[in-house]
Amino acid sequence: MKVTCGTDIIEIDRVKKSIEGNKSKFISSVFTENEIKYCESKKNQKYQHYAVRFAAKEAIFKALSSKLSKPKIGFLSGDVTWKDFEILNDKNGRPVVTLKCEIPELESIDVSMSHCKDYAIANAIVVYE
Repeated sequence: MKVTCGTDIIEIDRVKKSIEGNKSKFISSVFTENEIKYCESKKNQKYQHYAVRFAAKEAIFKALSSKLSKPKIGFLSGDVTWKDFEILNDKNGRPVVTLKCEIPELESIDVSMSHCKDYAIANAIVVYE
C-alpha cells in the first residue's frame, strides 16, 4: 500500500475574477454540471464554494501526479481533466470525490476542504493498493 497527499490554497477573489472574466469557459472547463448546480445554489457565497472545489481538485492532482502522464493542452495531464474529479457533499455535508476516469492501483481518495472570507484550502489523501 502507498499513501500520497496533496494540499492547495487559493485566494477566493482570484477564482471570482476568473469566473466573472470568462464565466462560461472557466466554469465549464473545470466543474461538472453537478458541481455548478451546487455552487450556484449558494448565491452570495458561491465563489467560496467554487474556490474550495478548485483547491480540492488541485490537491487531488498533486496527490495523484506521480501516477499520471505528462500534461496535454486542456488537460491536467495526459490522463485526466479537471472534470474527471467531481466533488460533492454527502448527506452529512462531508465532501466526497467521485472519479470519472481510471487511475491504476487507486484504492481511495479522501479530501478535506475549508474556506473563509478570503481563502479556500483543501487537502487530499490518496491510497493505492
